[in-house]
Amino acid sequence: MSPVPPGLPPTFPLATVGLEDAVATQFRLLEATAAHFEGHELFASDAGVVPGLGRPRTTARVEAVLADFFGAEDAALVQGAGTGAIRAALNAAVRAGDPLLIHRAPVYRTTEVTLRGIGVRTLDADFNDARTLGETLASGRFRWAYIQHTRQRLADSYDPAEVIAACRAAGVRTIVDDNYAVMRTPAAGVQLGADASCFSLFKLHGPEGVGVVVGARDLVAHIRRDNYSGGGQVQGHQALDALRALTHVPVMWSVQSRVGAEVARRLTAGEVEGVAEVRIANAQDRCLLVRLDRPVAARLPSVAARFGAAPYPVGSNSRYEIAPLFYRMSSSALDDLPELADWTVRVNPMRAGADLVIDILRRSLAALDAPEDD
Repeated sequence: MSPVPPGLPPTFPLATVGLEDAVATQFRLLEATAAHFEGHELFASDAGVVPGLGRPRTTARVEAVLADFFGAEDAALVQGAGTGAIRAALNAAVRAGDPLLIHRAPVYRTTEVTLRGIGVRTLDADFNDARTLGETLASGRFRWAYIQHTRQRLADSYDPAEVIAACRAAGVRTIVDDNYAVMRTPAAGVQLGADASCFSLFKLHGPEGVGVVVGARDLVAHIRRDNYSGGGQVQGHQALDALRALTHVPVMWSVQSRVGAEVARRLTAGEVEGVAEVRIANAQDRCLLVRLDRPVAARLPSVAARFGAAPYPVGSNSRYEIAPLFYRMSSSALDDLPELADWTVRVNPMRAGADLVIDILRRSLAALDAPEDD
């Protein structure tokens, strides 16, 4: 008897940025850069704990650019990429035993480690249910809430802007995990009124290990006080490298989102035999969830690699990732829906066009039918 395939749940992808708006975003970033850098400073950098700054001058200038660009009071570059940024912000905001409001969903694995290490009391509410969220906020139990901009569960439908607004109305401050959302969606959490946006610059083609917290002055100042060691600083050359890379991201991600939408349309139209269902989802990065008509999802990534696909991520849209990614679903998504593991693959076009993505998928499924792959 053949196994019964599980269906994909409805998904509610976040809005993306069109190409013209992406170009405007790039130009606005360069305007912010020109406001804080003289031309020759873009070709040189420094290092060390500069007296009076506590960090390299170049790092301080890049932080000023990012704060200006995102319309925030301040910004702090940190080591540890997105995880380090989230950890720095949460450590500055809450202490052991403090209540922290989170969404009722599996927590991203590295964030779970941070929350456990701090020792906060996480209390959840379903952010998809505005009434329940409002009642929870009205209890007066919370000073801080933690919001993941992209989806923790495939069926999540909440609007991050509405969740942030509800928290502000209740006097609850917010920290937003903006990984996979910055420059992909029209506005980051801090631009929607959050107290902080935390994200990886490595995921935005920057150097390995660099993250940033953009937000309220008091929170960023606390992060700087905590990060007083020279070994913990983001050095000037890293900061400048991250800024240079960031200028390419808006247009690149707009093109990638467009390609993903084209692939979804073509697969839904039946262009590749063996594909049963397709969803666009923000799980974690914006991607395609492709449910196959047979349970071979665990084997497909290694076969796709023969035809040029990346079989695993490096930073999920880092500078290393140019080939289409064929990979398993995220751990948090599988925590919520483990039955999809054998049937569904995550596909991200990265820098490729729709023709290549579809060709790799078609050839991979055909190879899985060959005797040597049975």
